[in-house]
Amino acid sequence: MPLDASDFGAIWLTFKLASLTTLILLLIGTPIAWWLTRTRSWLRGPVGAVVALPLVLPPTVIGFYLLLTLGPHGFIGKTTEALGLGSVVFSFSGLVIGSVVYSMPFVVQPLQNAFSAIGERPLEVAATLRASPWDCFFNVVLPLARPGFITASILGFAHTVGEFGVVLMIGGNIPDRTRVVSVQIYDHVEAMEYAQAHWLAGSMLVFSFLVLLALYTSRRGRAGWS
Repeated sequence: MPLDASDFGAIWLTFKLASLTTLILLLIGTPIAWWLTRTRSWLRGPVGAVVALPLVLPPTVIGFYLLLTLGPHGFIGKTTEALGLGSVVFSFSGLVIGSVVYSMPFVVQPLQNAFSAIGERPLEVAATLRASPWDCFFNVVLPLARPGFITASILGFAHTVGEFGVVLMIGGNIPDRTRVVSVQIYDHVEAMEYAQAHWLAGSMLVFSFLVLLALYTSRRGRAGWS
């Protein structure tokens, strides 16, 4: 059989990690993107730069500093230990935190672009109808920004699936706990199990192609309707 139980375990763990990470990023990335779009504060530049850091930093750099922060001597690590939650390093929770940080710009930037494309006119019209800011956001902004949410979800999920450096640094290589597909491929190559590596790597290749195809097809479809 090309794939064994450990391979399917890594696939399931990767899917669970990518799904949870994408959901969390949509929840926290939406207000961040909205604030970056609307604010005139001087903090807009620094906050935008922090959000975009994973685009230029090597994954190992991000993983290293996350390891220091989440470890037993780091601020978050000490806090979780004091609360009796234990260490999040080398755990699924640590993978989620690292994935959220590493995939942040792939969700925030499409949402920010979608919010910017809406413009002021729909909000002004809603305000003249006495809609509250919350009503404007949920009943005007979110429906108009739907394509941006689709793009952000696809990119966030796909980018999390393809992680390697960050998850290896803070999650290690623990079967059924932190061993995701990218790490499993690395293990197969190290063990010279090239057949299994081919199957997993080929699956990743097909998955990535289908994700990009869906993304570009949806964009082309929206352009055709507009």
